[in-house]
Amino acid sequence: MPSGNTFFRPSFNRVLRLCLVLCQILIASQIVRAADDEIFPPGDHLIVDGIPKIPAELAEHLRHYSEVRGAHLTSWHPVDRRMLITTSFADTRQIHQVDFPGGARTQLTFFKDTADDANYQPTNGDFFVFSKDSGGNEFFQQYAFDVASGAITLLTDGKSRNTGGVWSNAGDQYVYGSTRRTGKDVDLWIMNPADGKSDRILAEMKGGGWGAMSFSPDDRSLLIQELISANESYIWRLD
Repeated sequence: MPSGNTFFRPSFNRVLRLCLVLCQILIASQIVRAADDEIFPPGDHLIVDGIPKIPAELAEHLRHYSEVRGAHLTSWHPVDRRMLITTSFADTRQIHQVDFPGGARTQLTFFKDTADDANYQPTNGDFFVFSKDSGGNEFFQQYAFDVASGAITLLTDGKSRNTGGVWSNAGDQYVYGSTRRTGKDVDLWIMNPADGKSDRILAEMKGGGWGAMSFSPDDRSLLIQELISANESYIWRLD
């Protein structure tokens, strides 16, 4: 070694430990400086022990890395080369349209609540049917969205829980499940969404696990599902 001065080369582990200590000091200093603007632990339903207060600025910075955005295909247009997807830019999913491969998505719905299950009318695609509840109450309603004008029309009663929905191949019938009759049994209802007054009950069912799946090619029968539990379900054909 050279005399007079000690030549020292720190190991990688020592450097790593030093960096970790510095990071802890920086984070601690940020917590102290941001004492007036902090994220406090949640309410009494969680017990928090030994966790320091988190600066709001730090939480906002990390939010950009923690958000997960996804896009889900819901329907192909029957004539044009376009599709409907659902994705979220804020707290809820909304319906968007993509007009060509690699094209930008155009937002069509702008609700505070999630809009989902959008399906084009299957012969001309002039409008689509979608589902939405209010305030997270899960009393989903069916709506029609006119593609040309953007007008939205409520198709169901606005009170019951309405789920699922399949189009006939001819595009003039739409079957979905609804609790409208008893408030708990999910009956099958049928309508022509182009005519809101055509809504009527198709089959009265017992239980809450019924749903329409698919029309036969000639639209004369319907596949329906009876869901008993996560481990038990049955497929039926309804004439």
